[in-house]
Amino acid sequence: MKKIAAITMVRNDDFYLRKWVQYYSRELGGKDHLYIYYDGVDQEIGDFCRGTNAFKVPKIGKKVVEAEKGRLQFLSWKAAELLSGGYDLVIGVDADEFIVVDPKLGKTLVEYLSGLKVKGSVSALGLDFGQKIGVEGDITDEIPFLQQRHYAQIGTRYTKPSIMAEPLTWGSGFHRIKGKNFHIAKDLYLFHFGYFDQKRLEDRFNDKDRLKQGWGKHMKKRSRAIRLVTELPARKFEPWVRFARICQTLVRPPYAWNKPAMFGLRIIVAIPPRFEDIV
Repeated sequence: MKKIAAITMVRNDDFYLRKWVQYYSRELGGKDHLYIYYDGVDQEIGDFCRGTNAFKVPKIGKKVVEAEKGRLQFLSWKAAELLSGGYDLVIGVDADEFIVVDPKLGKTLVEYLSGLKVKGSVSALGLDFGQKIGVEGDITDEIPFLQQRHYAQIGTRYTKPSIMAEPLTWGSGFHRIKGKNFHIAKDLYLFHFGYFDQKRLEDRFNDKDRLKQGWGKHMKKRSRAIRLVTELPARKFEPWVRFARICQTLVRPPYAWNKPAMFGLRIIVAIPPRFEDIV
């Protein structure tokens, strides 16, 4: 089996980080493979991080763009250290992002990635979850997310080269590897849960720390996942993820050859029941 680490940076995100620690420690074979950096020494490391490699670091940047560039440069350096120190792969994701192997394969994430030949980096197909207002209630962490949320937009924004096999440099938000192309693996998904609950999103709008950094406009823009999931019909999962994987592999936006595109299509899919116990 390959030795695989997961790395993230957080600020005031214990709700997601708790689930992140639980998920990746199970999938990668232990908490000792998790590397967590708290952005700001004013934060407290959660008790649930005991057994992981969790550190406080001086706060990076005061505004969104500056902070994101600095954050990803820092995490790229840390990933390079891990790869040089004995890890075969490093997964870089935000605390609200989960790389998931299709349960139909019957494999853990480390089992799947151990059988995958990775040149440079590999991407999972992005699915951006929303809340179907009037059908799905407020989210709770007492039961798996996927028993509470059943619809997602196939999102090019979340098809990211999150898995790195050699020292490279991630662009902001892990959305690209600078100077490199990407490859989307079959039966591998990135589930993004950052904007999948109306109440939590409203609470984040009122987070003074984030508003001070300029996140308010960004978060309002991202709330469209809830609107799209609520308003658009849900399509069948299998044919549309197959189409999306092919389309995103072949199509590029004119401003970035190393990012995926899908002609601006807004496709909502219903998540099959086989996923419901995973996250």
